[in-house]
Amino acid sequence: MAPAAPSAASRIAIITGASGGIGAATARQLAAAGYRVVLTARRKDRIEALAEEINAAGHSAAAYQLDVTDRAAVDEFATAFPAIGVLVNNAGGALGADPVATGDPADWRAMFETNVIGTLNLTQALLPKLEASGDGTVVVVSSTAGLGTYEGGAGYVAAKHGEHVLAETLRLEIVGRPVRVIEVAPGMVKTDEFALTRFGGDTEKAAKVYQGVAEPLTADDVADTISWAVTRPSHVNIDLLVVRPRAQASNTKVHREL
Repeated sequence: MAPAAPSAASRIAIITGASGGIGAATARQLAAAGYRVVLTARRKDRIEALAEEINAAGHSAAAYQLDVTDRAAVDEFATAFPAIGVLVNNAGGALGADPVATGDPADWRAMFETNVIGTLNLTQALLPKLEASGDGTVVVVSSTAGLGTYEGGAGYVAAKHGEHVLAETLRLEIVGRPVRVIEVAPGMVKTDEFALTRFGGDTEKAAKVYQGVAEPLTADDVADTISWAVTRPSHVNIDLLVVRPRAQASNTKVHREL
């Protein structure tokens, strides 16, 4: 017997943090794979421009300005969708690289709010919609930081450990329901903004992160991994996929050609 055709709802994919980097690249790739992509981020101009680009390419996209840490806004956003097929929890980021002894609690709090509570907010609000599609997928874009620590990274590491545990626990709790939980954990990815944001706009510090690394991952590399995992047959769940550049053996072991 041939498998049933996917419902229209199961072809809707919501991507958070879609204004740039991995989120924008994922939106382009899922749109090309036939999904109607819904782009969310705080920067309205960025996601509207991306939606126009995707639509002009013959695909389908819509933009919704959204702060994932604002639960009331998230709940209101969720009412627009009776059912969806894919949620990509990509919004997040790092702030600072200070040791535990001198780290700024405000930075820690902001990272936890965006990476963990933001993921929790969207997942809670949209989980019934994912289940209603009959073929839902939750993607959590975490980090190799969620699997191993490194000096100067405790705040970000703690937040990404929280995201990792959220995904792992959710998978246990909803087993038997028609929703997969996929975690993609990238290592060193060079984007226009990640390191620059982490170091408060200090271009010199940001450049040192990638200094001597011949080929760090790109946003497209990670998006390709996410798209591949999402487009596996419904019965196939990619629990955890760690993706690093060849030059990176671990969070603290990187080959640099200096």
